[in-house]
Parts: sequence; C-alpha cells; structure tokens
Amino acid sequence: MSFVERHGLWSDAQRDAAAEIAGRIEAGDIEVLRFAFPDQHGILRGKTLIASEAVSCLWNGVNMTTTLLAKDTSHKTVFPVFSAGGGFAFEGMQGGADFTIVADPTTFRILPWSPKTGWVLCDAMMADGRPSPLGTRQVLQRAVRQLDTHGLEFVAGLEVEFHAFRLDRENLALADSGQPGTPPTVSLLSHGHQYLTELRYDRVEPLMELLRTNLQALGLPLRSLEVEFGPSQFELTFGPTAGTTPADTMVLLRSAVKQICQRHGYHATFMCRPRIPNVMSSGWHLHQSLRERSTGRNAFVPTEPGAPLSPLGMAYLGGLKAHARGAAALASPTVNGYRRYRPMSLAPDRASWARDNRGAMLRVLGAVGDPASRIENRVGEPTANPYLYLASQLFSGLDGIERRLDPGPSADAPYETQADPLPRSLGEAMQCLREDPVLREQLGRGFVDYLCHIKDAEIARFNLEVTEWEHREYFDLF
Repeated sequence: MSFVERHGLWSDAQRDAAAEIAGRIEAGDIEVLRFAFPDQHGILRGKTLIASEAVSCLWNGVNMTTTLLAKDTSHKTVFPVFSAGGGFAFEGMQGGADFTIVADPTTFRILPWSPKTGWVLCDAMMADGRPSPLGTRQVLQRAVRQLDTHGLEFVAGLEVEFHAFRLDRENLALADSGQPGTPPTVSLLSHGHQYLTELRYDRVEPLMELLRTNLQALGLPLRSLEVEFGPSQFELTFGPTAGTTPADTMVLLRSAVKQICQRHGYHATFMCRPRIPNVMSSGWHLHQSLRERSTGRNAFVPTEPGAPLSPLGMAYLGGLKAHARGAAALASPTVNGYRRYRPMSLAPDRASWARDNRGAMLRVLGAVGDPASRIENRVGEPTANPYLYLASQLFSGLDGIERRLDPGPSADAPYETQADPLPRSLGEAMQCLREDPVLREQLGRGFVDYLCHIKDAEIARFNLEVTEWEHREYFDLF
C-alpha cells in the first residue's frame, strides 16, 4: 500500500488527477517531473525525478531532509539539528531526519520553458503521515477550513510589483562564492518615472511578451502587464481565484518569472527595495473578499446606499485593522521590506482604512450592486510567503466577524489620521506578532516561536554588518 493510500491523503479529484499525470508520463509527454514544496519563506524547493520514478513517487511521496525547514534566507541552518530534539518542540526533526513531500496532483503543470518537464506542488508531511507542523501551505488550508464553517469562501486577486534588469554578469568567479554569494551585475531596461506610458511599454515589449506567453501557457489568470513608476520596475495583475489557489499562483509566479528571465539574459527580483539609484519600492497589493458558498454571491456587497461594504465586510475589515501590527511580519517578512513604509509614498505607514484611497493600508472598493466589492490590503511586499500572508488575513478577518469589530471611520487623509503605526522594522514586527494573542493561537504557538527564531537569526546577521551609510557617515568624521 502506498504512502498516500496508507494515510488517506487524497480526495477523489486528486486521485483522478494523479492517474491523468501517470497517463501523460506513460505516453511520453513528460520526461521529468519536478516535485516542489513551499518552504518557510515561500521559496520553492524539491527534487526532479525522471519519468520512470515519478509515477511511483506521486503515490509514495519524495523524501527530503528536515534541515530544509531549519534555514534562514541565506540557506544557513539556524537550529541545532544534531542536538537532542534537533532544537524543535516536536519529534521527527533530530539529526536531519527525513520528511516526505506529497504531491497535490490538482496543481500539475507543464513548464512551457523547459521541454517535457512537468511540475507539481507538494505538501510537507512527517514520516508517519501527519502534516508537518511547519508546513506553511497547511496553515492556509486550515484557515480556509475555518472559513468553511461560516459557509464562506475566500477570494483574492493579486497585484504584484517587481524589478527586471538586463543581466550583465552573473558573478560566478571563485571569489564570488559565499552564503549568500555575490549578486549579479545588472543594467536597466527602463529609466523609470514614466508610469504607464505606452512608449516605455513598447520598449520593454520583448520581455513582456516573453512573460505573457509563458504565464498564460501555465494557466495563470494573468490580466495585465504594466510599466511601474521606478527604474526597471513592472507590475503583473491577476484575476480573482478562490481558496488556496491565489497563494499557489503566487509561489509559481515568482519562480516562473525568475526562471524565464534567467534563461533569456534578464534578472528578475521580487526584493522590495533593490539598491539601485532612484529606486521605487515594490509592493504586493492583495484584493480580497468573501463569497457565500451556497449562492456564489459576494458577501462584501453593501445593501445600504452609501455603505462602504456589507456588515460582514465591515467586521472583516475591522479584524484586518485590529491585527495589522501583528500580521505585518507575515505581510513583510524581510529586513528590506520595512524601508517601504513611509508617508506620502503610496505605501502605508499606519493601520487605517479608507474608501478608494491608495494612501491607506486598507483601500475599500464597494457599492450597492457591485459584485467586485472588496478590500485591497496594500501592506504586503512581494517576498512574503503567500500562504502565511493570506492566512494572516483570514485569521484576522474571521476574528473581526466573530467579534463584530467596528473598523471606525474612513481615514480620508490617511497620512494625517491618528492610527496605530505599522512596525518600522522586522524586529518590531516579530515582537508585534508574538504579542498578538489571536494570531499566535491561530498560527500555533510553536509555529510562531519557530518563525521568530528564524527571523531573529536573520536580524542578528544583519546587525553584524557595517552598512555603506555607517562607513560614509563616521569613517572620516571620527
């Protein structure tokens, strides 16, 4: 009996999808299959199996070392994995033992840029068939199940900003190795500051067409390709999807864009604020609503003239606002991301909401009879682990619904309205997460401690570095 059968891990739809993948492998359509899982940072990791091995591994999973779950963003292991317990509060992590990633066959794709290569997203499971307590996709799945009990379904659309450059030099000399190594040397594709001008778009059309054709071939719900304000900065927008699909879309999107660009002489980065002159920060704007499972109706549509959203929508909004500080670490999980929060910058600096105002953290778009009524959260950066970011929204919004929280009046002057300030650093954000009882309970106390330990290690490494600003400011003066 296979691992999947033994532990009852698949639905009928997943079994059918697995059989279809096996059929395509046997027909010769696929020569290798990539098994990928999103790690704690939302980075895809996994193994590539040749066709003759892939069918069996669909049903039995692929073994991975648990140290992959113990790494920070430099890929350094920051837990004492060879000590008793491996530095974790549960069994199965000591000594770099194995865990198993199990495919979700309904996520299968053919990668259009890699001949006869299939791709499938996986969930992290312990060796005994239990979901890994550290599996971030399962965190969002749990949040979605909680929403099910209310007869509601999560719907989200994505607006994702990023930078793409011409790749001048990969910097792969021996001296460039390290953890991390020397980043590539790049040059601009556009000077920037000509937001949405047609001539700028036409100049970068070769890249845009390269991305469009590949992303559409992947089946992603791409809506638009845009020239953003900053130098070599762009934006992709995606239509609304439900449940965990928006997060699955985001992890595949980031990996796909980077792979496509690398193969064609470009370098793409979702880093919030790259160190280039005249840079503009990149954000990830998350449009979200809830719909009734029984009718498919958008539950945020207001029924009273002049109301921003329905009462349920306003309570959900109240939850997002109440937990904005605690959720900030999941929306913006890097040291670099906190350089974006500044007044008068189209990025929020405090926990406020407003009707159709891009200066507020929570931009509300709603009207009687408008099926697209929704909340746009503008706090996220595009490096966020999408499963944790979306889960933080659901846990916060559900708390607002259950407690009928009032979000207060619209902040029509969002950079002047009195409101709780968003954290100004990753360290402050992690402390806010630790102190938010609802998010700590919903995410799991052990999971929050685990995530904070990893981020504390990153912050400690950052604090050991002497920045160029410090050197320029003090080296000659003192």
